[in-house]
Amino acid sequence: MSSTYQLLFFPQTVYSTVLSIEVVLCAFLLLVVFGFWFAPGGLAWALSKSQARMAIPGPSGFPLFGMVFVFTGSATHRVLAKLSQSFNAVKLMAFSVGFTRFIISSHPDTAKEILNSSAFSDRPVKESAYELLFHRAMGFAPFGDYWRNLRRISATHLFSPRRIASFGTFRSEIGLKIVEEIRATMLLKGEVEMKKVLHYGSLNNVMMSVFGRSYDFKKTGDGFELEELVSEGYELLGIFNWSDHFPVLGWLDLQGVRKRSRVLVSKVNVFVGKIIEEHKRKRVNGVLGDESGGDFVDVLLDLEKEKRLDHADMIAVLWEMIFRGTDTVAILLEWILARMVLHPEIQSKAQSEIDSVVGTTRTISDSDLQNLPYLQAIVKESLRMHPPGPLLSWARLAVHDVHIGNYFVPAGTTAMVNMWAITHDEASWSEPNEFKPERFMEEDVSIMGSDLRLAPFGSGRRVCPGKAMGLVTVQLWLAQLLQNFNWVPSYAGVDLSECLKLSLEMKNPLICGAVPRNA
Repeated sequence: MSSTYQLLFFPQTVYSTVLSIEVVLCAFLLLVVFGFWFAPGGLAWALSKSQARMAIPGPSGFPLFGMVFVFTGSATHRVLAKLSQSFNAVKLMAFSVGFTRFIISSHPDTAKEILNSSAFSDRPVKESAYELLFHRAMGFAPFGDYWRNLRRISATHLFSPRRIASFGTFRSEIGLKIVEEIRATMLLKGEVEMKKVLHYGSLNNVMMSVFGRSYDFKKTGDGFELEELVSEGYELLGIFNWSDHFPVLGWLDLQGVRKRSRVLVSKVNVFVGKIIEEHKRKRVNGVLGDESGGDFVDVLLDLEKEKRLDHADMIAVLWEMIFRGTDTVAILLEWILARMVLHPEIQSKAQSEIDSVVGTTRTISDSDLQNLPYLQAIVKESLRMHPPGPLLSWARLAVHDVHIGNYFVPAGTTAMVNMWAITHDEASWSEPNEFKPERFMEEDVSIMGSDLRLAPFGSGRRVCPGKAMGLVTVQLWLAQLLQNFNWVPSYAGVDLSECLKLSLEMKNPLICGAVPRNA
């Protein structure tokens, strides 16, 4: 626009006034944007009603994105632990991921407040969890009558002490099959990659408990298909999905999470539905014959009418049981064996305990475990050093406004507990970065949720329902593996680097030697 044209249509004073207003508006908008950006906790907290209260300390992160890039890495638990310390916010820290408000506790006291509070009785349902039917299963179902019913059914018919004990023989048989597979692999290759061996054993253990059958995981057949379904589910739930925190992106499904989840669910419906139909065909007039052994599918079929659990709900519940019960046992055992390779003196001490209690030839059973306190201490110390769910896997959701200490937390806030930070805190543990099972011989620390210094299975009403079954499985299989083999490093050695996906895995799978003790 020429100066003559400006003077003709816009007097100089008017033009200057317009420019001044534009500058003021731009400056004001910049102040607002940067005010939101620099607000404690970031954008999502700046937009919340908590701004009138005492602010929870925490990083503001990047404009609009907040702390999104922390969750796209493989060491989220470590980064959040460092941030909590740098902001002097170990007890409670606020941050934003897009438009999602978060708080995180790295201290036992505030962790207990969160996990045991009725205000945090729900879980935030990610898009992948919703599409994979988990909103109708125990993990993500909202707190209420339906959830309580599922919890009661699983506690009575799957995770009760009597039910766990009834699977002791089969659990031992799977452990011995793992031993034989390791022995055969050593003869063939001279070393063994433990991840797949343990994963297949753990998956079969769950399938027998839930469906009453085991599988062969060759490249054809139901076992291979099952493994593909579970692996795809793990990947989808472990992906950081931008749509969960930026609603406008939900329409686009840029990462393909929704599409992949729906394809997977259609396959799961067929796979699990086929097993349900097989169980129904075994019944006479809808009743299981006395001569047949009932499993969890039979339990759900018996309760279908009484508990108003329809076919779709049954598939969701059974699918979740397969999914949630597999990875923790296998991942934890891999970490423990890595530690046995790195600490031969600890391995030798555990083997001496096994030899004195059980001997070198008798098969170990569940009843022996209570007489192996050092082995139990090794499991506890491994859970402390390498918790499979360092952020307790799945977060909680504030269902109404609540106070944590002196801080106000509005409804709709996602709450997390950094269990890894707590178990590596010098205020709670002496020499926290040293692997020392002896610490649990000197002090009896419960790991079932009452002591928040070490609560790898969570605490409160959303505590992992299968914790007792998982723990006895890990202890039994570890005892069998230590009774049969000396664990030694392979040529590549042991790399303890971590990779946080759905669970905290070894970045580089453990490849080691297993030398028979009773050759």
